[in-house]
Amino acid sequence: MEPFYFTSYGRIVGKASDIQSLRAEMERLAKDDPGCLSWHLAEGHISQWLNYIGERGLAEMLKGVSDPGEAIARIRDFSLMRSQMTPKRRGRKR
Repeated sequence: MEPFYFTSYGRIVGKASDIQSLRAEMERLAKDDPGCLSWHLAEGHISQWLNYIGERGLAEMLKGVSDPGEAIARIRDFSLMRSQMTPKRRGRKR
């Protein structure tokens, strides 16, 4: 699968290959280039990429969100919810 490339004025300023790296890049860009991040959110680029990688639930949660802080909070909530729903693997008893 293709990664998501954050671009600003024709230059690549960030790259994400999964939800964890997406959140990390968004947190960095919220400080370094908030305009870039807001633009990708408002244009729906991030939601489209999330659909492409099969993360439809998170894509829906980010639809219509253009505020970087709100988007990052939603990704955090999604990751937390997913980790709580995933059963923890335990060692086999012999």
